[in-house]
Amino acid sequence: MFTGIIEATGIVQELRQRENEWRLRLDTGKLPLSDVGLGDSIAVSGCCLTVVELHPAGFSADVSRETLRCTTLGEKSKGDRVNLEKAMRADARFGGHLVSGHVDGIGSLLRITPEGRSMRLECELPRELSHYVAAKGSICIDGTSLTVNTVSGDTFSVNIIPHTQEETVIGGYAPGGKVNIEVDLIARYLERLLQGQSADGRDAGISREFLERHGFESTQ
Repeated sequence: MFTGIIEATGIVQELRQRENEWRLRLDTGKLPLSDVGLGDSIAVSGCCLTVVELHPAGFSADVSRETLRCTTLGEKSKGDRVNLEKAMRADARFGGHLVSGHVDGIGSLLRITPEGRSMRLECELPRELSHYVAAKGSICIDGTSLTVNTVSGDTFSVNIIPHTQEETVIGGYAPGGKVNIEVDLIARYLERLLQGQSADGRDAGISREFLERHGFESTQ
């Protein structure tokens, strides 16, 4: 798990095919790797990847064809910047929101508007993801935990403060760009509770009758 609080930005050194997979090599910049071992997880622009090699200035990770297809990693070239976050520690401060590192889809940047020293970012979502996004809720863009300001149909907006612009790849965004999107994990589980079935196939959705059986009293 991750928090969406970016620790550093890295530089793509190489993305090359290796048998049936692809291997991504990164220079991790100021991200400390002294506590990272083989098999550990690091989020790369929101994609949870497993460290398979450690280098003096970074690490390498294998990337499946499916990950390349479903994320923006397949479009990365040597020299491109990426956001980096190591997996969260149980004893560390939890500053963002619950992030799994499993990208739900690719969003399109529509407009970037200056607002004082901050900037307003408007992004279009794949339609199948739009119902998971709510105003003042959380969303993850390229691994960065952000608060949704507004929602209208398949688009939403967020405010990017100067610190976030400087410490993440968001400061280099331009209209027309593509970004990795992970919706709020809680929204996905809530949908499952409302619409899902139990393991034995019975309807497990939450209904008015279910709530009343468990002590909920309607005011209407």
